[in-house]
Amino acid sequence: MSAPATHRSAEEIGRTELGPRPLPDLGTQQPPADLSHVDTVLPNGLRVIAVRRATVPMVEVRLRVPFADPAQSTKDSLHSAQAEILANTVLTGTATRDRVQIDTELALVGGELDSVVDPERLSISGSALASGLDTLLDVLRDVLTGAVYPADEVERERTRLVERIMLARSQPNVIAREALQKHLYGDHPYAKEMPEADEVAKVSREDVRALHAKALLPRGSVLAIVGDVEPEQAVSAIQDALKDWQGEGTAQELAPLPPVQGGDLVLVNRPGAVQSQIRLSAQAITRTDPRYPALQVANLVFGGFFSSRLVENIREDKGYTYSARSHPEFTAHGATLGVDADTASDVTAAALLETRYELAKLGLVPPTESEVDTARRYAIGSLLTTTSSQAGLASFLVNLAGLGLGVEWFVGHPERLQKVTAEEVANVALEFFAPGNFTGVVVGDATKLAPKLKALGGIILP
Repeated sequence: MSAPATHRSAEEIGRTELGPRPLPDLGTQQPPADLSHVDTVLPNGLRVIAVRRATVPMVEVRLRVPFADPAQSTKDSLHSAQAEILANTVLTGTATRDRVQIDTELALVGGELDSVVDPERLSISGSALASGLDTLLDVLRDVLTGAVYPADEVERERTRLVERIMLARSQPNVIAREALQKHLYGDHPYAKEMPEADEVAKVSREDVRALHAKALLPRGSVLAIVGDVEPEQAVSAIQDALKDWQGEGTAQELAPLPPVQGGDLVLVNRPGAVQSQIRLSAQAITRTDPRYPALQVANLVFGGFFSSRLVENIREDKGYTYSARSHPEFTAHGATLGVDADTASDVTAAALLETRYELAKLGLVPPTESEVDTARRYAIGSLLTTTSSQAGLASFLVNLAGLGLGVEWFVGHPERLQKVTAEEVANVALEFFAPGNFTGVVVGDATKLAPKLKALGGIILP
């Protein structure tokens, strides 16, 4: 009889030759090569950015239509509700294709189309086999020029949207986001990312069709196409397919946001909550500002990735939160810095204190050369990873185009990051991350939070 097998402990296994070994040095990050592309404006006013990336025999299409509320105010406006229903029914039928025919024709070329909307833009995203580009573009043309918004689809979407709104508004993150946007921007339409249920109930099929005719316009819009196509041929195919997409005027851009002014935070009462949401915001700079690469690195050092100072402090060291981050947020006219953290109620004030401390420390104890180098390499690596696929590059480029930028900015950005110095990072840290620059909201149970937050100061209590 053979001897019984012995089982080694995890510690014993970890100490064998096959156990943990020193990590190899990071490889050299290669910047994006010059991309074969065309960036042009068609006769109907549509800007087209076509890029060849033949990694797989597919094409990715991203259409961005500025779709802001013409009233530029949320008061007595049904634009948000109409836009939501439009986005969710624009692909449900045309004069020549019903929903099933649209889905079937796209499926036969390995394709799909989807549509979403926010206060700034209506976005239509699609993909297909490169050999099916003509079919994808023809379906897109049909939708843009001939969507009929079937009455039953509009009615069904109204019902679904009311249910989604009710569910979303019970979620802590949604409550915090809405409270922050209202605090920062008041009645500006950017603050209204979701319509009210009673507004949705008022939207008719005729309202949606009228909005399509008035607002879904080519002039001022951008279409990015990335894939296994020659850029010139892609532009020619798009121009031929979308020549009938016309309209008077220009797609409605969002009005500039008021600048974020630093000041007290607002405590938003959420009775019975066992967790709190901390949301801070400060004015920042756009990607075209020469200081932006340094600000991007400073943000990463502060809270932009897992090894950041904020995460090390309030997550790893003190265990106040499972999730903390800082991040830039861009609109067509500006940018802000955001800081987010979700905490247990009993440590909310302490987490906010440490967050303020880390904001001040970033300027007073600037990032070291090592911190800057790590953040820079992360920034370059994440940019190249995000845009390594056709879909990722198409989405990135259409968002850049919405900010007035193009392929050249993308290709040149890794070099700009490489040139960032620790001194430049220290300068932007002192200028933009000062605690006094920030305002925001804390959402939670006021009966639990108020005593400690009052002692901490800088909080407007309900």
